[in-house]
Amino acid sequence: MKPRFLLAPLLLVATASFAADAPKLPSIPAEPIAQKKELLFSDDFERTGTELGKGWAIVVPTFSLENGTLKGTQMRYDTPAADGKPAVKGHQAVIGNDIPTKDSVIEFRFKLGGAQSVTAEFDDRKFNGSHYGHLCMARIAADKITLVDQKGLAVARPEGAKGEPPPPAGLKHVIFPLSLDTENWHTFMLETVNDTMRASIDGKPVAFLQSPGIAHPTKSKVEFGCMGKDGFFDDLKIWNAEPSGAK
Repeated sequence: MKPRFLLAPLLLVATASFAADAPKLPSIPAEPIAQKKELLFSDDFERTGTELGKGWAIVVPTFSLENGTLKGTQMRYDTPAADGKPAVKGHQAVIGNDIPTKDSVIEFRFKLGGAQSVTAEFDDRKFNGSHYGHLCMARIAADKITLVDQKGLAVARPEGAKGEPPPPAGLKHVIFPLSLDTENWHTFMLETVNDTMRASIDGKPVAFLQSPGIAHPTKSKVEFGCMGKDGFFDDLKIWNAEPSGAK
């Protein structure tokens, strides 16, 4: 049985940063925007051996199982061309699973540990209007959470960018400040309904974005990322959902 941890207090700050095309601060709905339907997928990572199993595939190295949790460790960092080898662009570690949804609720426990951030992201690999089919995502760091409409993203990381750059100005995104203890476990929930996304941490609403790309009807793949060293995921669940006011 894996150890359980007390949740650290979550400090919210009543300000946010927005893309240049966002005219005003969106208010975060106090109540859930999604109603859970059937459970599509769950993984508590409680198994022995080194095989990830459960349909997981590493997209960018690397992830492993450790003490009943999923550990992400970034392996690809900026490396200049040398000795006949091409330059390498840094990229967070990414793991993915084919779980088709339109509207959904994702819930998992996470610990940042030594990582700079962890992410949850929706993709449609058959969609050619975005880099690698990226649609929308949530990125959680100790000091902020970012929600992004990625539909129309031309490149994942502009030439010359250092580390993980902010979303390009043309993409709609919001950034809400947080204050998280990196050594404590927290519970994250991401609701995606129609053209809206709402994020909660430890039961408290922390971010909201309404943007057309979120409404893409075929979110065929869900991915989770870790930028930096040793971020942890646990007790992952994904539900189909409908608007909370639906009959």
